[in-house]
Amino acid sequence: MEHILVVDDEKEVADLLELYLSNEGFTVHKFYNGTEALECVREQKLELALLDIMLPDIDGFKLCREIRKDYFFPIIMLTAKVEDIDKINGLMQGADDYVTKPFNPLEVVARVKTQLRRYHNYNQSAEKPQRLEELDIRGLTISKRTHACSLYGKKLELTPREFSILWYLCEHQGQVVPSEELFEAVWKEKYLDNNNTVMAHVGRLREKMQDSYKNHKFIKTVWGVGYTIEK
Repeated sequence: MEHILVVDDEKEVADLLELYLSNEGFTVHKFYNGTEALECVREQKLELALLDIMLPDIDGFKLCREIRKDYFFPIIMLTAKVEDIDKINGLMQGADDYVTKPFNPLEVVARVKTQLRRYHNYNQSAEKPQRLEELDIRGLTISKRTHACSLYGKKLELTPREFSILWYLCEHQGQVVPSEELFEAVWKEKYLDNNNTVMAHVGRLREKMQDSYKNHKFIKTVWGVGYTIEK
């Protein structure tokens, strides 16, 4: 039984899609916002997603980009806009198809089946391997599976927040991670201006790692942007 994600803040539309897809034997995971939908993507094995563009929290384009970082199942965008530029934007950001509202639900079901057929026939080999569960960077070892972390063989006693910050930075080694992105990834909340929470936690993390701000070996501050662990 294939699992389909449906995300649309219009309850009538989401309920209609759920009804028609369920009648075809699909298991439907239905959400009215992008945040809960993204949690489902990370927790549930999915075969296809139907994403509305206009959502109350995360717009469909951003949600599509987030999914495409780790998953290759088909994505069909739902939009009330008919301008070609919207279709081009969606397809460039990883979408496989478009349906413009108002739509015939039978057409949507047909497109779902077409995309699934292509996916199973041609795209399985393109599946991205699972993310690494353990990283080792110049003597810093961190394991997502066991939530253990050590530096030069000595165990680091980190809080769950500190661990999550360090893991995210290590996972994005070589990239500058903006404070806003780091906060939203770890705290799962919307970042507000003048928020010093990340700075305070990074400061405590540096103390435990004995990684000074001026002579850093691991966490480097990029002023006005965020933090990075250089390669």
